[in-house]
Amino acid sequence: MSSLPIISLAGLRSDDPAQRQATAAELGRACREVGFFYVTDHGIPDAICKDAFALAQELFGLPGEDKEALSIKRSPHNRGYVAMADEKLNPESGADMKEAFNIGTDFPEDHPDVLAGKPFRGVNFWPSIEGWRRRALDYFDHCVELGRTIHRGFSLDLGLEEGFFSQHLTQPIATLRMLRYPPSADTIEREDGGAGAHTDYGNVTILATDEVAGLEVLNRQGEWIQAPHVPGAFVCNIGDCLMRWSNDTYVSTPHRVRPPEQERYSIAFFLEVNPDSIVDPRDVVPSETPKYQPITCADYLASRLDATYDHRQPE
Repeated sequence: MSSLPIISLAGLRSDDPAQRQATAAELGRACREVGFFYVTDHGIPDAICKDAFALAQELFGLPGEDKEALSIKRSPHNRGYVAMADEKLNPESGADMKEAFNIGTDFPEDHPDVLAGKPFRGVNFWPSIEGWRRRALDYFDHCVELGRTIHRGFSLDLGLEEGFFSQHLTQPIATLRMLRYPPSADTIEREDGGAGAHTDYGNVTILATDEVAGLEVLNRQGEWIQAPHVPGAFVCNIGDCLMRWSNDTYVSTPHRVRPPEQERYSIAFFLEVNPDSIVDPRDVVPSETPKYQPITCADYLASRLDATYDHRQPE
């Protein structure tokens, strides 16, 4: 395969069960064969998508000390600012030359889960930019709904009740991550110097890209293929948690970001399920011998994040 499939999601919103099933089958085929696909007719207005990139530019344009005040090193819940070269998605290759900013579900400080210190249930850090929080959460909420729609397609394709995943997406672990990659002249000389080759950790990723090239996907033939910007579409991919849950029916796929020739922005939305949801292949493919033991989503995600940041690794 030399290119990624483009799938219209209009059928998933149809009243006709046959249309919903047909679209679900397209999603399932992509999840089995490549693990990556574009989605169109996704329901997120273009103006909201464009504004998300404006938000990223405003955030990363802040003085260094203002960004460091929002550092992810101050958060045990994967929220906040990641400085240039602080992250290693592929530890064997070295540091990634990018900066990032993570936003999770917006819980107030007095929320019971926050007070109890539950994993991935912390407060967000917000820049002192008027209106920024409201606009960011607008995009965040739209992505949550899109993720729920895609999961309805997964349920149908896997032969489950259409609402199977809905029960696990009532208060999901979700992370909106804004990313900025400097021009290649400012990066280390490495093919994956923007972001090291890796698979994503959760269920599904919804990625918005600008028009600057960089994202590459490893196809089943072992070749790196480009995932170019497609106007009006998101790039989506399966994460390791859903691969585990589906007993490897769906397969997550390595991908990387080459150092771009000019400044590049992208906005990733990582959707996991509720933190206490049990990820058990027996619930999704009961006819197969499970390859993985049951685990909560929060425990699985924490185990994957521990090795990503220098400040979380043992000395």
